[in-house]
Amino acid sequence: MASAPRVRFAPSPTGYLHIGGARTALFNYLYAKRHGGVFILRIEDTDQERSTPESVKAILDGLTWLGIDWDEGPGKEGPAAPYFQTQRLELYKQYADQLIAEGKAYRCYCTREEIDARRAAVEKATGKPGTYKYEGTCRDRKDVPEGRSAVIRFKMPSQEGEVTFNDKALGPITKAYSDLDDWVMLRADGIPLYNYGCVIDDHTMDITLVGRGQEHVNSTFPQLMLYQALGWKPPEFAHFPLILGPDREKLSKRKHPEADVMLHKRNGILPEALLNFVVRLGWSHGNDEVISREQMVEWFDFDHVGTTSGVWNPEKLLWLNQQWLKLLAPAVVASTLADFLVAKGVQIKAGDPRLERVVMAFRERAKTQQEMADMALKYFQHGVTLEEKATAKHLTAESKPLLVQVREQAAALAQWNAAALDEVVKKVSEQAAVGMGKVAQPVRVAVTGGTVSPGIGETLELLGREESLHRLDAALARIG
Repeated sequence: MASAPRVRFAPSPTGYLHIGGARTALFNYLYAKRHGGVFILRIEDTDQERSTPESVKAILDGLTWLGIDWDEGPGKEGPAAPYFQTQRLELYKQYADQLIAEGKAYRCYCTREEIDARRAAVEKATGKPGTYKYEGTCRDRKDVPEGRSAVIRFKMPSQEGEVTFNDKALGPITKAYSDLDDWVMLRADGIPLYNYGCVIDDHTMDITLVGRGQEHVNSTFPQLMLYQALGWKPPEFAHFPLILGPDREKLSKRKHPEADVMLHKRNGILPEALLNFVVRLGWSHGNDEVISREQMVEWFDFDHVGTTSGVWNPEKLLWLNQQWLKLLAPAVVASTLADFLVAKGVQIKAGDPRLERVVMAFRERAKTQQEMADMALKYFQHGVTLEEKATAKHLTAESKPLLVQVREQAAALAQWNAAALDEVVKKVSEQAAVGMGKVAQPVRVAVTGGTVSPGIGETLELLGREESLHRLDAALARIG
């Protein structure tokens, strides 16, 4: 590559970071990083009703949580600033005026009501909804109707022709001029429409690659015509497959809660797992399933971006999350686990050494940090509720002397750790000439309330000396 690429992600902030947007950001980020380029974040905030400061923050928070960091953009001003479209309105006016002066655009005074009426008439006559094209009513208009505002339309060439581009993911795509109409570039209030604003921004920001979803393929043709009219070299384009929900309909905010990136954070999904899952919704590297960020950067290319839609698979996401719970250093998982425990009423802070022990104890069993916190909850409470069936089977007159021996020997330990506690259970079982399960299981029920937990030494270490002895005493008192 002759020069380092400049690649952008340009979301419209309308509530939260969408999974589809996150994947677009990720693909562009990976391409930029692999080729030593620049990843730019631009906020297309022209929908003034929905593009609130809170919506912008939601985009930034989502990208930050995923670790998709931008080189230029909000908070990281660079040579192409500003990075909000509403702060670039004078630029859009400047180029619109130039195009009008050159006869390549014009002011259109048709009202919304007039356009709607003509559209309805055409659709009624043809029986084909969505086929209406603007007739060019104001194309050569010289008068200025009093009291009417005007949008600015791009003037498509009147001769026959076609526009073609070579998509880096889909290959060559062509559309005839006759399939395009004189589209609106700029609203009467100076707000750019998508096809116009993104071209002006991409050129003035020196963007070399535009990567986006396949739903934008048809937008590429009018944009290419605008590049041609302005005498600018267009960037390369890559269009990514759609993401479908579990119902195999396009993943949408309205129908699919899982479309919200930050919902997965709240559910206890790790960012490494969600990135891994999202990158595989439309891209592959052989049969590799568990892929690190470093591997993504090393391997990503557009040759292996698919052309068919990816389908949301919640079971696959949970499987990947469990792999990452086991792969990541316990300290990494523990660094955010405290939030889930605090939400359940546990008084604990990030950095507490017990958190890493929780991760080690439950990462083979839990699929999410939420599940891990649920499993660990009883280890941070005073006392425990005993399951009736487990109690009846294991807390008996026969097991009482074994529990007494474990309690006495454990209390005498100088160091309260899993290895020493396992040795106590082993020693008591040998002295009583019974299997270790005959000792460990009554202890487990006494201190956890049930028959399932990590190894008995690990369980007692996690509970701590004081709480373990308290629960053993309570169980012994119950047996009587």
